[in-house]
Amino acid sequence: MSGVPVITVDGPSGAGKGAISYMLAKHLGWHLLDSGALYRVTGQACLIEGVSWDDHPAVSEVARHLDVVFSAASNGEILVAYKGVDVSGDIRTEEGGRGASTVAAIPAVRAALLQRQHEFKRLPGLVADGRDMGTVVFCDANLKLFLTASATERAQRRYEQLIAKGQNVNLPRLLEDIKERDARDSSREISPLVPAEDAIVIDSSATPINDVFAQVMLEVKKKGFI
Repeated sequence: MSGVPVITVDGPSGAGKGAISYMLAKHLGWHLLDSGALYRVTGQACLIEGVSWDDHPAVSEVARHLDVVFSAASNGEILVAYKGVDVSGDIRTEEGGRGASTVAAIPAVRAALLQRQHEFKRLPGLVADGRDMGTVVFCDANLKLFLTASATERAQRRYEQLIAKGQNVNLPRLLEDIKERDARDSSREISPLVPAEDAIVIDSSATPINDVFAQVMLEVKKKGFI
């Protein structure tokens, strides 16, 4: 659809792009696309259907027929259902992250989910959160942001999130998982995790989320969205 403004927010896991994207979409009154959730659901669907992540043809078939529905809870949280079953919690685990990163490296899976992502582009506008939103999916976006942070900082944030949920986690293991995922995401042949040439890069390592949002809003104002 032409004439629909798009802001892309790319970056590695734990950089804060999810929170920033949600805050931005809510502030502007725009639609929100959490593209990572599509890959997480695909990985989770494979577990549910008994499909190995290494079986590329079977995983691609799961992606092509992905029965997923997104909805908003009263607290603003995005709920995700696969075949009518709430998988919101399952896809946000560390295993869910590994599954997403693994299936996202399969070209046929990316092709299958590309059209699904394009369907989120609707008036009054779209904030797209992901890893290749500005480089592949919405390469003509009006504003491209790339949020990053050190692996150590991102591991610490994830550790605190999981501890708060009562989970027993190991910080060194989390850090290793993040480094492995970074390497996998940035080195894959299809849609690697890199900033778009015209993206504005923001490092959130030592910056509170509200200050990061303030930086983002300055860029949004420059584009005349508000």
